[in-house]
Amino acid sequence: MKFENSGLENQTVKLSRLDDMMERLGFVRAAQWDYERVTYDRKYVIKEGTYYLRVQGYAVEGDVDSRYALIKLLTPILGKYYYPHGVEYGEGEHFPSSLVSQCQKVLSQIKSELENIKE
Repeated sequence: MKFENSGLENQTVKLSRLDDMMERLGFVRAAQWDYERVTYDRKYVIKEGTYYLRVQGYAVEGDVDSRYALIKLLTPILGKYYYPHGVEYGEGEHFPSSLVSQCQKVLSQIKSELENIKE
């Protein structure tokens, strides 16, 4: 599921600030990066299953490994985890409305913090 018009698409932010902010909001980057891209996941375990809210971006300046990169964010997505196959983001997936609301709230927090960073 894509969160279109979340306000995060095409936002740019310094990687070091993004890392700090995302960690504070419960996202993990861990080893999910290469020299040009980053991926942050927030895990939700509810009775319907395990879900991941994913925020991705790519470097428009610098390299991710240097922590001096400028990251442009992409459209956030929500997926359901299926063992042993992985996470599915398809249109045919069912996402509980309470989970979608929680994700929208977190994405709003990210947007708000990004606006504060730019001031």
